[in-house]
Amino acid sequence: MKRLMVSLFAFFFVLVAGSATAQELRDPSAPDGLRAGGTASQTLPAAPMAGEPRQAGREVLNYPEQPPVIPHTIRDYQVDKRSNRCLTCHSRENAVDAGAPMVSITHFMDRHKQVLAAVSPDRYFCTQCHVPQTDAKPLVESQFRTVDEVLKEAIREREGGEP
Repeated sequence: MKRLMVSLFAFFFVLVAGSATAQELRDPSAPDGLRAGGTASQTLPAAPMAGEPRQAGREVLNYPEQPPVIPHTIRDYQVDKRSNRCLTCHSRENAVDAGAPMVSITHFMDRHKQVLAAVSPDRYFCTQCHVPQTDAKPLVESQFRTVDEVLKEAIREREGGEP
């Protein structure tokens, strides 16, 4: 009887341990990226959205060909294949009356540099490149330097000064 109880206890232990291991294999821990913790099957709550745009007006570009950031809110703007709310103010026809900058001439060129009459389909979805200014904290540390900072440092080094 004692052997039977020990055998049943051992069988139960192996069954529970095997079940936990099988559960671990079915639901491994998720890789720690920008949002740490959880398992592959869990849906954790997203971090809160960044604040509204700073309304600071147009900002200085940090490098040539940088897409300008959007200095106003675009919440509830419709941009799909039938409608682009951004062009309500930024199109050639409406920019002057709206007091908004017109989209760049590059937006009227296709990938072969052929000038088109309307905004190129390649450039139609504005938020592919342009994002609103926010008070968001950087997700990762950045050592980015503007073109002006790099050029000033190169001039100082060439003149024999300290970087």
